[in-house]
Amino acid sequence: MQSPPQSPPAHPYSSPPPSSPDAFDGRLGLIEERSAALRAAVRAAPEGAGVPACPGWTVADLVAHMGATQRFWAAVVAAGPARRPPADAEVPHRTPAGELLEWSAAGTAALVGALRAAGPGAPCWTWWAESGARATAGAVARQQVREAAVHVRDAQEAAGAAEPVPPGVALDALDELLHVTFGAMDGWPDSPARVALVADEGRAWTLILDATGASAVRGSAGAGRPEADATVSAPASDLLLALHRRLPWDDPGPLRVTGEAALVRQLAVWSPLG
Repeated sequence: MQSPPQSPPAHPYSSPPPSSPDAFDGRLGLIEERSAALRAAVRAAPEGAGVPACPGWTVADLVAHMGATQRFWAAVVAAGPARRPPADAEVPHRTPAGELLEWSAAGTAALVGALRAAGPGAPCWTWWAESGARATAGAVARQQVREAAVHVRDAQEAAGAAEPVPPGVALDALDELLHVTFGAMDGWPDSPARVALVADEGRAWTLILDATGASAVRGSAGAGRPEADATVSAPASDLLLALHRRLPWDDPGPLRVTGEAALVRQLAVWSPLG
């Protein structure tokens, strides 16, 4: 009998799909790994270095932001179902104290510990719940991988050694970004339109933009996707960073745009992520 075809080995940074039983544990590992990579980049940066992607911030400000964010979400997850987010006073050690990178590492441990204790299906407050997206610890873990991944790139740029977001991380982050963050946006301010985002790694999404906001349809890089008014193609890392306004949308730049260029420029302005 012929042996079944073997699947290619996973990229070392690849994230399991949202439905995989291993997705939650994998994302906890990525939060730890990407947060450690951020601290390594900060160590390599000159003291007081500015962060080009975050005007007015130094690398210390970036670490403080990430540490406060991770502690905030740790408190959110630990609180369980709630009608409001925790107040600042309810978030332990939110303000940096002691050695900054040690404080940062403790914040990462607090977030991962709270997520692991809750489990992926545990309900909690989220700012995106009203859009209909899942409001669970698993959803928080997925969002926090994206947060850490983008800020690692910020820290690496400050250190003069910017790297792409690892492909598996970037693909999963794009999927989360388009379905959750864009899905929670208010109505598209222009005429209804469709923009396809095509990753060189083989996955694609079509953003349907209208008066209700944005909805994303998954597809592949080949045929079978909804017809689009404009198409943006690039490696997944570049698509993710452009949507976070870390890379330019216009030429010269890493994105390949076909169709209505003006529509793509409007999407860049409308993007909720500065």
